[in-house]
Amino acid sequence: MSVIGTPSRRSFPARHTLLFTSGKGGVGKSTIAVNVACALARRGLAVGVLDADVYGPSVPRLLGLFDQRVRWGEGEGAKMIPAENFGVKVMSVGLTTPESDTPLVWRASVAVSALRQMIDDTAWGALDVLVIDAPPGTGDVQLTLAQDVALSGAVVVTTPQPLATDDVRRALRMLREVGVATAGVVENLGAFTATDGAVQRPFGEGGGRMLAQDYEVPLLAELPLDATLRALCDEGRPAAVCGDDAQQVRFAALAARILERVPQTDGR
Repeated sequence: MSVIGTPSRRSFPARHTLLFTSGKGGVGKSTIAVNVACALARRGLAVGVLDADVYGPSVPRLLGLFDQRVRWGEGEGAKMIPAENFGVKVMSVGLTTPESDTPLVWRASVAVSALRQMIDDTAWGALDVLVIDAPPGTGDVQLTLAQDVALSGAVVVTTPQPLATDDVRRALRMLREVGVATAGVVENLGAFTATDGAVQRPFGEGGGRMLAQDYEVPLLAELPLDATLRALCDEGRPAAVCGDDAQQVRFAALAARILERVPQTDGR
């Protein structure tokens, strides 16, 4: 079944609005979105991150915002004030719950309403780049983002494993059908070098390259399986800022490639 309808898209006050999506959970999409955002901020750009994964918001942890809760501005028409760390402004449902483990047991219509409130009622200020971290899948939230927001482009994240690429194909097909340009594919969780020097590929090989070829989009990066990156994520210390030289260079290069492949929107 195809997605039907011509969307009327709203613009954020940002020169570029980038959607990070996957179709499959557990591929490291949020990790990549946050680290790209931090790499862009290190270039001197004004960057925001909208955590659109309303059921499983992970951006607050990834950016070390463990104890922060949303604040509202003052006066008539006041908006939510985004949290900020590592030079990146953040809005997430994870900043609105009374406790970190409060479940959001919402029907899709409520989740979409919450997303639209974060879109409309956040005081972002003028941004160069807004990074949107979408939930996995191709459901109501993804469709709302694709049809309601003037996106500069989408970055699609996968692992090499066919179990992941099967779902990522659906995400790529959805983007095509709703008219969102795909900036490219990022393959995550690839090879690592074991202590004996052998190169291991626990999730297989070549899945991202195959997707890029089949859908005629760029392969932006093939990222390794990196245990130290995982540890930094858990600690709320983005590798693009707090990692070793190789990690910082890797995400800086990815951020540059993404910016090269997206047009400027009419937002600002």
